[in-house]
Amino acid sequence: MSGSPKHRILMVEDESLLLEVITADLEDAGFSVLQAATAEIAMNILKAEASIDLLFTDIRLPGRMDGWQLAEAARTLRPGLPIIYATGFSQTPPRLIEGSLLFTKPYRAAAVIKAIQSLEARPKG
Repeated sequence: MSGSPKHRILMVEDESLLLEVITADLEDAGFSVLQAATAEIAMNILKAEASIDLLFTDIRLPGRMDGWQLAEAARTLRPGLPIIYATGFSQTPPRLIEGSLLFTKPYRAAAVIKAIQSLEARPKG
């Protein structure tokens, strides 16, 4: 069976139920998903994994880094990496980096998948 390689999404979310549900929806849509519950785990994956096509991160995360800081660090490692943020509540003002999107919880998986496809269609760099 031939076909294009699956796009790999790094999903960072500390709510395990939400992580599993969205991962399943993304996989059903044809994406490959790597999961992380903290920004620190996500950074280790970004350093170790050659192909990550998009970072999808919650803003509020346990540990020393939040989603804003994770996205900024990820872009330092991988300039041009598409980023989607998700938040239910954030006291900090948004710090969206160029070429990123923000979803507020609860969000629909279909809307996220459409956003991922629109980000993938953009030229990188």
